[in-house]
Amino acid sequence: MQSTKSDPIQARERRTGWLLITPAILVLLLVYGYPILRSFWLSLFTRNLGTKLEPVFTGLDNYARMAGDSRFWQTLWNTTVFTSASVIIELVLGMAIALILNQAFRGRSIVRTIAILPWALPTALIGLAWAWIFNDQFGVWNDILMRLGIIEQGINWLGMPTTAMMTVIAADVWKTTPFISILLLAGLQSISQDLYEAYAIDGATPWQSFTKITLPLLMPQILIALLFRFAQAFGIFDLIQVMTGGGPGGATEVVSLYIYSTVMRYLDFGYGAALVVVTFLLLVTAVAIASFLLSKSRTNVPGI
Repeated sequence: MQSTKSDPIQARERRTGWLLITPAILVLLLVYGYPILRSFWLSLFTRNLGTKLEPVFTGLDNYARMAGDSRFWQTLWNTTVFTSASVIIELVLGMAIALILNQAFRGRSIVRTIAILPWALPTALIGLAWAWIFNDQFGVWNDILMRLGIIEQGINWLGMPTTAMMTVIAADVWKTTPFISILLLAGLQSISQDLYEAYAIDGATPWQSFTKITLPLLMPQILIALLFRFAQAFGIFDLIQVMTGGGPGGATEVVSLYIYSTVMRYLDFGYGAALVVVTFLLLVTAVAIASFLLSKSRTNVPGI
């Protein structure tokens, strides 16, 4: 009888919930859904304002062109390298910083405020600053290495393919590590200290407490941080545009820069739309996988 009475109440609460979120869903569909559908429709046409003003329906020709586009595959590889390296490094450093900031020490609130400043600064400004840091003639990084006797003359960090990718990764890590550390710090503060004390009584070492308590209970926050950072890093544009412009020789050109160049420089709207659609599908796939892992982690963590 009790469950029968509660069923209408739960149904009414669900209807009320859907009623409240419907305006937000409609706004999201209008803001995000229409541009995506419009991009897909445009990708079925050959429309290049540099050659023809009128669009010509060509079906999936733009996608077939993409399959044989070596520049697209190179930018996709560059994007994968940049995203993987930056996100992994940021997760490791963010975890270390979160563990430090979670400890009780004098001036902790001030340190926390300072730690989040890089993330709050404009990305374009940070890109410009790091471009000067790695400048081959006036950069402070070369000056430090020469003073330490590690190098004899300045290195053109932004002018060589391997080092250029390393520099943009370093700049991105410096900016966005605080974001991950703040997310993980919020998760650490939700873990009861009684668990650590009980485990320590049983003779557990700090490393065992970290692997058996901290990591399992922090896994939802870790996956959320990875989800956000993957989406942001995969769509990186302003930092690389300011620091290297995709050079040298396309070594740091990512998919977003290629799309920008295709649409704004070559005025090839049809092929640019196809690039947008494929990039969107890749991101949706990654988000779906991360959401599945997140749901699994929630079911495997005790008390969630």
